[in-house]
Amino acid sequence: MSAIPLGVLDLVPIPSGSTAAQALRNTIDLAQQTERLGYTRYWFAEHHLNPGVAGTSPAVVLALTASATSTIRIGSGAVQLGHRTALSTVEEFGLIDALHPGRLDLGLGRSGGRPPERTAGPRPTTTPVAGGRAPNGLRIPPRFSSEHLIGSPRLRLQQHLLHQPGARPQDYGEQVGDILALLRGDYRSADGIEAHAVPGEGAEVQVWILGSSGGQSAEVAGRNGLRFAANYHVSPATVLEAVEGYRAGFQPSGHLDKPHVSVSADVVVAENDATARELATGYGPWVRSIRTAEGAIPFPTPVQARAHAWTEADRALVADRVDTQFVGSPGRVADQLEQLQEATGADELIITTITHDHADRVRSYRLLAEEWHRR
Repeated sequence: MSAIPLGVLDLVPIPSGSTAAQALRNTIDLAQQTERLGYTRYWFAEHHLNPGVAGTSPAVVLALTASATSTIRIGSGAVQLGHRTALSTVEEFGLIDALHPGRLDLGLGRSGGRPPERTAGPRPTTTPVAGGRAPNGLRIPPRFSSEHLIGSPRLRLQQHLLHQPGARPQDYGEQVGDILALLRGDYRSADGIEAHAVPGEGAEVQVWILGSSGGQSAEVAGRNGLRFAANYHVSPATVLEAVEGYRAGFQPSGHLDKPHVSVSADVVVAENDATARELATGYGPWVRSIRTAEGAIPFPTPVQARAHAWTEADRALVADRVDTQFVGSPGRVADQLEQLQEATGADELIITTITHDHADRVRSYRLLAEEWHRR
């Protein structure tokens, strides 16, 4: 499976007892290490008001990482367009591309104060799932509902702090269209006025759309002939729907002549299964903190994680994520990644790994790369 490239998705996690500054230094080190290990991409997610995550601005972290690496592609996974305009997005990435041409991936996400995804037209007929498994055995858990987060005071505060008073996000499809036009240099306003983003216009960036379902993100990616990244690590229940929706609506473009899909997975690898499970102990409490709208906590040690008093409601809240995390020896996890690739037809896989200790995180990526390249 070494023909299937592996990339990295980094949230710039802050371990308990550490600082944002150390998390950023860890990120720079991990980017340099994974570049040497043969990973092809290094992406940064965007999160806000999370005590345990330092990745608040992909463009800023990208600029720092670009200067510390030389060959690995770097990008956003993803910029939350609900918090930005098309022009600010193109200009930010144009600045980085000016000094590091040909290395940037501009990953665009719908999130950021938008309503839940809508589907343009009927959903595609998805691959049958029986007993919580895809035909090849990949775990497909029940769909997670985020309705309990609606009206969360913390999320309302986040939107208040991130948006100008009275501002409403632009339609996602229109916003992506404006970004593409600004990058091409043929943007025109409704009344015909030209706008040229410099730097930004003509930037050598790959544009990606990130999505968790077969809704608007998949439709926009397919209609514009863009690359699509589906989030198994965030929404494993809908990954098949997402990739099939994208492929069903794909139209060849100047970007691509055929669909191109990346699929993410949450992974912890160690020398043996028992050690890997120990390193992954903190994942459940960490996911719980996100899904209760508390905000991602600093990633706990195994001892701290075991001290959490779990309720049945807690376990139900994180079950889909915990059950679909790939944890184990290099061989076990590589087998699971092959299964994910087969079920989704992914052209690439994006690996996200969080452990409390940085050395364990680096080792996980190293062990996986060594096993992957042997296959």
